[in-house]
Amino acid sequence: MSGGIRVVSVYAEKLSQRGHKVLVVYRGGRRLRLRQRVRSVLDGKGWPRASLNSASHLDGGSFDRLELDPERPVTDADVPDADIVIATWWEAAEWVKNLSARKGTKVYFIQGYEIIDGLPVGRLKATWSFPMHKIVVSSWLQDVAQVEYGDTNVSVVPNSVDTRQFFAASRSKQWPPAVGMVYAGGGIKGSDISIRAYELALKAVPNLRLIVFGHRRPSPNLPLPKGSSFSLLPAPESLRQLYASCDAWLFGSRKEGFGLPILEAMACRTPVIGTPVGAAPELLADGAGILVSREDPHAMARAIVEVCRMENAAWRRLSDAAYARASQYSWDKASAKFEGALMEIAAGG
Repeated sequence: MSGGIRVVSVYAEKLSQRGHKVLVVYRGGRRLRLRQRVRSVLDGKGWPRASLNSASHLDGGSFDRLELDPERPVTDADVPDADIVIATWWEAAEWVKNLSARKGTKVYFIQGYEIIDGLPVGRLKATWSFPMHKIVVSSWLQDVAQVEYGDTNVSVVPNSVDTRQFFAASRSKQWPPAVGMVYAGGGIKGSDISIRAYELALKAVPNLRLIVFGHRRPSPNLPLPKGSSFSLLPAPESLRQLYASCDAWLFGSRKEGFGLPILEAMACRTPVIGTPVGAAPELLADGAGILVSREDPHAMARAIVEVCRMENAAWRRLSDAAYARASQYSWDKASAKFEGALMEIAAGG
């Protein structure tokens, strides 16, 4: 249920609707050993499912799907002959690199640069030098390819937002005021920064509320402030309402390929206070949001207080600017650009 898988699903569906034959190949969920389940309890995450299989953004699309054994790499025998084969993750790039030419021209679709603890960084970085045309979701990732790996043959196709799912009527500020955030236990998403910023802002705005959603329940290692409202895997309609019930959305990421919640919140007329990572510099430019320094909860807190203390007319202007920026994006436009990149790659461009 990650944002990256959602993007893959959208492109698979849109390309299928455009008349292309699309097959999404994925590895099935691994079964958890008893020791892993006990460890989950000891870590405060509760007793997990016996299997990692769960609902997925890949469910229900008109494109074809093929689930493979989770314990081995993908080989030629698993993949049909095609015009193009796309790796959507660094490990998949290793597999695609070894596929025969019959499986299609090799493309590497990159939505992030996850140089983080717990991943084999050397292997991950090596995939950026593979002889595959790259499609990336932000100018920042294009810069990574060019500056760090000397690759100038990169297509940029920004992610988008479904304005039929994410929308809101023009509104005034909330009372009592509220800010929202996505909760993720890892450090990359900067949940700790957003939480700390809220706690600091609460001193100046005592009735400030915090609205949160996430794919997993909060960990005892990073608890939410007392009185926070948390939603686990909210349904699309509920997610839209969560965004629209806030005066500002907090985006504290340390690293990000794009940052889908930015556009989703803006489409719901909620201004975003964000760090300059992923697509945030482009999305929040020219008064469409507020950029704050990285790793600086005090700066984010000051922006929260500024938004909460705005006159309603000033807040409405910020809200309208956020909505106007989000309205410039659509998955149909993004899919046409993605398709165009693939067609050019297939033609040898």
